[in-house]
Amino acid sequence: MMFDLSPMLPVWLLATLAVLTVAGAVYGAIRGARGMLWRALAVLALLGWLSGPRSLHPVLRPVPQDALLVVDRSASMQVGHRTAIADHAAEQIMQDAAHLPGLTLHRVDVPGGTGHGTRLFEALDHADLPQGRFAGAIVVTDGMDHDVPPHLPPRFHGANGQTLPLHLLLTAHGEEQDRRLRILSTPPYAIVGQNATIRVQVDDLGAPSASDAILTIRSGDAPSQTRPIQTGTPQDITLPVQHPGETLVGLSVSPLAGEASTENNSEVVRIRGVRDRLRVLLVSGVPNQGERVWRRLLKADPSVDLVHFTILRSPNTDDGTPLSDLALIPFPIRELFQEKIRSFDLIILDGFRNSNILPDEYLTNIADYVRNGGGLLVTAGPEFTQDGTLQDTSLAQVLPAHVSTDGIVTRAFRPSLTDLGKTHPVTAGLTEDWGPWYRALHPDQSHGEDLMHGPDGAPLLLLDRVDRGRVAMLLSDQLWLWSRGEGGGGPQAELLRRLSHWLMKEPDLEENRLTARIENGQLEIERHAAGQPVSPEAFVTAPDGKRQPLTLTRTNGVWHATAPATMPGIWSVRQDGLVAFASPVSHDPIERQDLRATATVMGASAKASGGSVSWIADHTPHLRQVSTGSAMSGSDWMGLPVTTAAVAGETRTKDLIPAWAALLAALIFLAIGWWREGH
Repeated sequence: MMFDLSPMLPVWLLATLAVLTVAGAVYGAIRGARGMLWRALAVLALLGWLSGPRSLHPVLRPVPQDALLVVDRSASMQVGHRTAIADHAAEQIMQDAAHLPGLTLHRVDVPGGTGHGTRLFEALDHADLPQGRFAGAIVVTDGMDHDVPPHLPPRFHGANGQTLPLHLLLTAHGEEQDRRLRILSTPPYAIVGQNATIRVQVDDLGAPSASDAILTIRSGDAPSQTRPIQTGTPQDITLPVQHPGETLVGLSVSPLAGEASTENNSEVVRIRGVRDRLRVLLVSGVPNQGERVWRRLLKADPSVDLVHFTILRSPNTDDGTPLSDLALIPFPIRELFQEKIRSFDLIILDGFRNSNILPDEYLTNIADYVRNGGGLLVTAGPEFTQDGTLQDTSLAQVLPAHVSTDGIVTRAFRPSLTDLGKTHPVTAGLTEDWGPWYRALHPDQSHGEDLMHGPDGAPLLLLDRVDRGRVAMLLSDQLWLWSRGEGGGGPQAELLRRLSHWLMKEPDLEENRLTARIENGQLEIERHAAGQPVSPEAFVTAPDGKRQPLTLTRTNGVWHATAPATMPGIWSVRQDGLVAFASPVSHDPIERQDLRATATVMGASAKASGGSVSWIADHTPHLRQVSTGSAMSGSDWMGLPVTTAAVAGETRTKDLIPAWAALLAALIFLAIGWWREGH
């Protein structure tokens, strides 16, 4: 503020009159004249008014300001009516801001689903606003934020040292409670036939004390199990893993009275069942090139324990071979083919001639092994057509082909896939630009699934199911040529790998299987049924028990269907006696950890900024502008500080002596002087 004069008369004249007035007053005082001093004061009062003293004030105008309206759009805002409450509040605040001069309110919607929870302060920091014009922020949320800083962000510290407000609007009536189920630990995989241990804990968030709850466990089509559980205490759950592949285990806990949401009362645990070390028995006859292919393939797999024997003669044969040339360790024929035969997952007979080498009782054991669930692979060459071979024993009961003595075909041919082979998971997708073979067997009888053609369209690769077991038969001993690159080679390693795993009942290689998965909120169903009729509909059961039919369409030999699936939990799909399970994967599990509306997370930041914390389920405070240094909130309003700046070249003046004050003072002084003169 500055001072100035705006005289109504020339300054020299006013100064002369003032000097004469003072001189007259002094002269009167010397002569003893009564009232002269008061009359002089009256004249000086009028002269002071005539000199026009005034104060100069700068003209202040509001500076354009920017504020942020941050609206939480994370998954937790879908609980109850939070989204509707937030939308209503945001609309009202935007309307209030439209009537405030110089204020631009920028709305920022913060989505979730990033895998890192709700990041409201990150949105506040990254908002692009003009430098020096930030006035504060209003955050509409449920209060669950996962990037709250320990101190107020620098943006909320104004240029002149004042703290800018952060107003927190919470989409609820007040502090809420929530019960959650947490998976503390779970094994990513477990051995089939053994138990898997899952550690869980139930927490009552916002509740005054711990309580009891009921935990429900569901796995596949097995009946649900229930058990009591104490909240706030870790507890172990032991479950059997009964099959290879993925097992979905659904866990749910009873709700807490009055809790915000039951969405985090359940979890789905995925455990992949894997086989223990696979035991494979490889029995070879006369040494051949194919034997090396098998050994190289099986030895390269770290999960396979290979037992390999080459049998050229019967244990009881006496052909005059010197004892020094015989093995020192007797061949464990009884141990392998009787005592421990059931310990093998797969038996491979590669070019095995037999010719009474193995007693018939042991071959019967192999046939029984297959019927009881074992896998048998036979690769047959010319030895298969000779007298006393495998097809002349009790093992023939489980073999899918018979070859006569004149069934050997010796000429170049290129193996090819049958129509069934093009869709069967063992051979589907294998490139057919294969090199030639030069020998094969032409069966006179065959049954089972024919996946590959040989010479003249004869069966080359046969698969069959025998009771609970499986048998595969390759009617050629020329597969090894592909490993040498003959004529371009072929996919011998992949074919043998798939063949072996199909025999060991790998779920992904089942020709008649139903699979389901959920991605991006869509349930995707696939049905593989190589050579089998398929019903046109599948039946989908949602986690809440609602059941609906779904029509499948065929594309390239595979049936497909899709349906929306946003509900958390285990979905089941059934068709033609098959069942598949699927569960959506949470893209932001942090969001589900705590579904309360609460001020305990962000309230401290709002208070530190001088802002307010309001529960807006019933009422949203109005927005107004307040002067810097004033209170930033009231019972039904919240404020943003107004920043002003002086207008260059413009001032506002104010008279220091108003005319009425000068006239009144002069009259008073004259009256006093008149009174003094009379007395």
